[in-house]
Amino acid sequence: MKTVKPQVPVSKDVQAIRERARQHIEEGALTSDYKPDPETVIKLLNEALATEIVCVLRYKRHYFMAQGMNAESVKAEFLAHAAEEQAHADELAERIVQLGGEPNLSPDGLSDRSHSEYIEGDNLADMIKEDLVAERIAIESYRDMIAFVGSDDPTTRRLLENILMKEEEHAEDLVSLLKS
Repeated sequence: MKTVKPQVPVSKDVQAIRERARQHIEEGALTSDYKPDPETVIKLLNEALATEIVCVLRYKRHYFMAQGMNAESVKAEFLAHAAEEQAHADELAERIVQLGGEPNLSPDGLSDRSHSEYIEGDNLADMIKEDLVAERIAIESYRDMIAFVGSDDPTTRRLLENILMKEEEHAEDLVSLLKS
């Protein structure tokens, strides 16, 4: 018996898609059917970028300043989180450029653009708590951004969902450190 492959209906006129692709080619990935306001999405992504940079800086400080009996294992966690936050920042900056924007990497106003705060902490437990607070802020912020983007920008949504997943992992790691 021969298997018949079901036909997938083409919802758009392919010729029209080809013609539109040749128009405004300098806009790269930003095509005419992009639904959200790119400026708004770029602003949100630049806020997320600032948040990630502040997190990198805080984790790096905590890495260098951690002292005490459990410091070595906690330092390793701080360093790993700093590297992952830097990777998030890089991915966000790349997406901003894809949308025709410019990543705002200026140190001027960085903490104002960031959703999280840069609080140093006086001891190992305080450092872990401040990082946990920052992760919880990031989790809520990313959920809000994902809801805003919705299904109108699946690429940005997927990026934000992947970052959210890592932020939730970081929060769980930090809770485990507090309990130990």
